[in-house]
Amino acid sequence: MATVEQIHNNFPLLKEDDIHVVDSQEMKKALRATILGNFMEWFDVGVYAYLSASITAVFFPFGDPWAKLAFFGALAATFIVRPIGGLVLGPLGDKLGRKKILAFTIIMMSFGTFLIGCIPGYSTWGMAAPITLILLKFVQGFSTGGEYAGAATFIAEYAPDRKRGFWASFLDMGSYIGFATAAALATVIELMLTPEQMLAFGWRICFWVALPLGLIGMYMRSHINESAAFEAEMDSDNNDEGRSVWDSFKSIFKGFWPQLLIGSALVMCAQVIGYALTTFMPTYLTDSLGYDTLHGNALLIPVLLIVAFALPVFGWISDKTGRKPVMITGAILGILLAVPSFWLMMRGTAVATFLGLMLMGILLMFQAAIQPSTLPSLFPTASRYTAMGVMFNIAVALLGSTTGSVVTVLESWWNTEYAGAYYIMIACAVGLVGMFFLKETAGRNLLGSMPAVETEEEAAELVETQLENENLDTSTMPIPQVRIDRAEKILEKEGGISTDAAASVASE
Repeated sequence: MATVEQIHNNFPLLKEDDIHVVDSQEMKKALRATILGNFMEWFDVGVYAYLSASITAVFFPFGDPWAKLAFFGALAATFIVRPIGGLVLGPLGDKLGRKKILAFTIIMMSFGTFLIGCIPGYSTWGMAAPITLILLKFVQGFSTGGEYAGAATFIAEYAPDRKRGFWASFLDMGSYIGFATAAALATVIELMLTPEQMLAFGWRICFWVALPLGLIGMYMRSHINESAAFEAEMDSDNNDEGRSVWDSFKSIFKGFWPQLLIGSALVMCAQVIGYALTTFMPTYLTDSLGYDTLHGNALLIPVLLIVAFALPVFGWISDKTGRKPVMITGAILGILLAVPSFWLMMRGTAVATFLGLMLMGILLMFQAAIQPSTLPSLFPTASRYTAMGVMFNIAVALLGSTTGSVVTVLESWWNTEYAGAYYIMIACAVGLVGMFFLKETAGRNLLGSMPAVETEEEAAELVETQLENENLDTSTMPIPQVRIDRAEKILEKEGGISTDAAASVASE
């Protein structure tokens, strides 16, 4: 009996109609809609972090250390509930479609942020005020649990195979621009208003901005087409609409546990560096290095913007050289340069501090630019959103968002100011292990999806050279079963392959 490898290695099973030719205008339209969601996610994190003094005074006037603990506890609530959001919204995204869930997540995020700006303070509501704040942080966390996983899945499925790294890298551009925008807006409002005005209403303005942005995002996401890969999966014979959510989880953990571990290692590598730069550094610059909020922001904002606009360059490089070489290079540099980065920041001058932050930003570019195209490629179309939601959010909650707390504990245990650098080195080492076991995916079709190309000419070339093309693995594609059955019969009947026989399979 013919094996799967014999059939797929010897018969041209692909036809031009199987290959999706990407509409560049639709691609850019979908990209803008998804970027805005990532912008919103990190804008919320940013305004909360950079308005810490006002929010603590308004909602947590408990005195030290309880006020600080309560503030960070409310922030932690967002990340605690993220995995739950991924567990619920991921399966829905695989059943109902990516764009419907993404439209829901962005409006849910924006309303949660807007309503935080409407809550009366502790002096008016008493304990009901901080409790309401924490509940709204739960709402935000639940929605963000489906945001990044869905956005990365959507764009990875939308993009042509040869440029997936480039297009997917724009997602994290939105994230870091969102964080930088939050820092800039908070800084401008603090400069324009008195401390009394900030406490009375100024801090609320940053949160109110989220509502119009969310409405725009929901409109944009409601008017984009579903990804071709998802539509093909819904139309395929393999689609099982009756499968329960529990069955989906079991199949993911049973069939893809190596990919879940690999993905978690990659996420730890990127997110520890990312959270060290975005959420740990604002506190480190003020509490440890002695900068006031204004000068700390002035150093950090340009670094975040440089990182954001450099990401597509690294994504483009990964399309040319491969995902693994870029990520491995970044992880090795992280091990070598983490300590020099902190050493520069400790020199006490603004220039040296900026260079240290920029060095950390460069380390982040190697990872953040590549993961949106790499992580979705670990899982098949039928369960990609679910698997991404589970893997990414649990890894972020346990290994990424805890970076500030872990570094604080390590500073106490190890009695060194370089604890942050050492933790980055550990994360990069863990990432290297995952990268070693990762299969290269640059230029290849997504698992369980037909190839995606930019032009009709590229589609024709792909069909013509499919048996010689090392980047094509038709065994992972939803090839019509009738072609596979016919190829198997010919192979068994003739005991070999003739040109005419192979051509007859492709013409079916």
